Amino acid sequence: MAGFRDNWQDLGPRVASGVVMAVVFVGAVVWGGLPFALLVIAAGGLLTWEVARMARIAQPEVIGLVAAGLVAVALRLPEWADVLLFALVSGALFIGGKHDRKVLPIYGFFALLACDAFWLIRGESLRLALWLALVVVASDVMGYIAGRMIGGPKFWPAVSPKKTWSGTVAGWIGAAVVGVLIMPQAGWIIVPVSVLMSFAGQLGDVAESALKRRAGVKDSSNLIPGHGGVLDRFDALMGAALVVEAFIYIVGSQFGVHGWR
Repeated sequence: MAGFRDNWQDLGPRVASGVVMAVVFVGAVVWGGLPFALLVIAAGGLLTWEVARMARIAQPEVIGLVAAGLVAVALRLPEWADVLLFALVSGALFIGGKHDRKVLPIYGFFALLACDAFWLIRGESLRLALWLALVVVASDVMGYIAGRMIGGPKFWPAVSPKKTWSGTVAGWIGAAVVGVLIMPQAGWIIVPVSVLMSFAGQLGDVAESALKRRAGVKDSSNLIPGHGGVLDRFDALMGAALVVEAFIYIVGSQFGVHGWR
């Protein structure tokens, strides 16, 4: 019984903070416009602040504020210009960082690129944005429940000791179900794409776990009770957002993605 209770002891604060995040996040996504822009800008700044902390930059809040400002500018610029702005942040992480200077600047760049991708996806349609968000949530929830209740072999024990294959596969199933329910007009392609999104999100989670392990920290910060930092909560969404944006631009026209609105 003690082991069972230990498995679920963080459920209370996790659920409570999760509800607050869900209300703010979903409200901003559904509302769109300025509230959603502020969410993306804040996320970009906080994600960069946490990466800068792991890089052991002397004043991580400064680079976080700069990143938030650049994200705000990027929302009004062509996508090629966004890449240049985010490269500036990556360069600052490389120059000012004292730890993992080869990896964290690249990670910080893609974190900002993921924020931009989510903004562009919401610009395509609310349905696409909700599909992305709900696939990630379903994958995370199903993975969490299956991993705690079923357990079994670890997915990648050297990097993320808590992740199991049972949780990983359960996440894929949850993602596929969400895809079918939210995007029935997309046809059969929605199942493998949703599973790919789930897997990309899981890899995003694993990548962040690896970076934290290299940095010697348990959480990217302590901003969110029961979840850790913003990176801890949105690492999966980052990975999935990049995959969706790539799918839209590379093969989207072949599957009529613009008609999925």
